[in-house]
Amino acid sequence: MKKDPNIILAQYWGYKSFKGSQKNIIDTILSDRDVLALMPTGGGKSLCFQIPALVKEGICIVVSPLIALIHNQVDALKEKGIKAIALTGGIAFEEVNNLLDNCLFGNYKFLYLSPERLQQEIVRDRIQQMNVNLIAIDEAHCISQWGHDFRPAYLE
Repeated sequence: MKKDPNIILAQYWGYKSFKGSQKNIIDTILSDRDVLALMPTGGGKSLCFQIPALVKEGICIVVSPLIALIHNQVDALKEKGIKAIALTGGIAFEEVNNLLDNCLFGNYKFLYLSPERLQQEIVRDRIQQMNVNLIAIDEAHCISQWGHDFRPAYLE
């Protein structure tokens, strides 16, 4: 049975309808096409990748340069009963290994990580083994706003 984005929107976020260009963006993602979504703060960008990720089988990889945003989004998803994990700095190798195993075995729907974490060989190797349904680059505008030398890992 195919999951309906409108039902997911109502079930997890409590909204009756999408706003602005959200539905068009979601439909484009669900048709397996790449999307660059430019929306204002509070415009519902996160829903544009979170809902398709919930429709599709597998895990969604979200790369974000903002650690506070990563933790806010993971906490918000967990509050909705959606399994999400943050893989940022300050986590011991053994725990990183365990978290990645859990992602590989399908225990999480979302893996949020920093560009620096994505550069690590263990992370890249493990992601290649996962059933990845979507890759989202959140806050991509930071690349040009902060300059190309601020977070070299984000350019990789």
